[in-house]
Amino acid sequence: MRGVYLPRLADATASSMATYGIPLLVLGTTNSASLTGVAFVLAWAPRLCMFGLAGMAVDRYGPARVFRLAAAGRALVVAGVAPALAMMDEDAALGPVMFLAAGVGCLTQFSFIAAESVGAVVSRDAGDMGHRVQSVLLGIDQTAALVGPAAGGFLLQWKGSSGMLAVIGGLSALACVLVPRMRRAPAPAGTPAAPGWRAGWTTLRSLPALMWLVAGLAFSNLALGLLEAATPVIVVQDLGRSSASVGVIWSCAAVASLLAVVLCRVVIDRWGLKRVGRFAAVVTSVPCLLIAYAGSYRTYLLLVAVFMAGDTVLAVVLRTLRSRLIPVEVFGSTLSVSVLLLLLPYPLAGLLMAAAGPAAMDTLITVCAVLQSLGLLFALTQGVRSGPRRGRHRA
Repeated sequence: MRGVYLPRLADATASSMATYGIPLLVLGTTNSASLTGVAFVLAWAPRLCMFGLAGMAVDRYGPARVFRLAAAGRALVVAGVAPALAMMDEDAALGPVMFLAAGVGCLTQFSFIAAESVGAVVSRDAGDMGHRVQSVLLGIDQTAALVGPAAGGFLLQWKGSSGMLAVIGGLSALACVLVPRMRRAPAPAGTPAAPGWRAGWTTLRSLPALMWLVAGLAFSNLALGLLEAATPVIVVQDLGRSSASVGVIWSCAAVASLLAVVLCRVVIDRWGLKRVGRFAAVVTSVPCLLIAYAGSYRTYLLLVAVFMAGDTVLAVVLRTLRSRLIPVEVFGSTLSVSVLLLLLPYPLAGLLMAAAGPAAMDTLITVCAVLQSLGLLFALTQGVRSGPRRGRHRA
């Protein structure tokens, strides 16, 4: 609890608050929607560009050390910028705020890859109980995603920029202090001296089971990204509801996801990882196929909630299998490559939606649902059939 879950919770909450709170800070400082969008890009662009470097650092120096340094760096950046913002006027404060967005976004990528690697080490050491570790970690991430933006907005409104930045810095420092020291084993013979993007891609290609798992989850993310992009259009234009109703849908979906995290630990213990994974694939695919034909708001809300619950259980299963498949000596590099591949479907979903237009929305959702079903079918047959490696890895 103290060595893994608490630092993960502190880091994830700080990251979530920074990702969504800093653009609000820019909006309050400049009153410019364009600059707010620039700040959001500055928070995410470094994260996408730093995948390879973060994975290489984790493989070379160890996940615990990278996590500690990234969390400490974010605390120092926030501590350095907060006093400057308090003393500057609105025009002069733009530069420090943009630097804050870019710096925090970059360091967040390092802490994320390191935290995932620490979780994989603990999950691997847990053996058959590894899914319990992954379910808790996923629940922590989802809780932070819910609490972080709300807490950041509340602190910014009632305590100002200093209050929000103080909490982000405090949580980052707490994560730095709590993360345990982990002894690294010497790398096996033949391991590259400096694993990086190329080593991660080579490892991914050499493990067909991992390739199938990444491909299946990528297709699932494509369907999820399309639903996230299309839901406002469907709810407001097709179903005639208000924009607030869109928020209600995702709030209910978040609750369903958290309940699924709690329940999946019990059902996996009882029925096994493979059987639960196949059932979750069905629970995820069927609602996605029916969503395009939902005739009422309540039906749409129910289908989205069921879809998100199944997707959450599926994520626990696939993350558990991933932690067993990737060799520990190149885990950071391989994880960086696989996470980037899993993020690419989200902008692709936006491009597909923009190209198809509202008239073809139902057809596009159905096609993505079919692709998702096929991807998950192969991921949970071909990928699982190859099986995780039985070799023991040390952290």
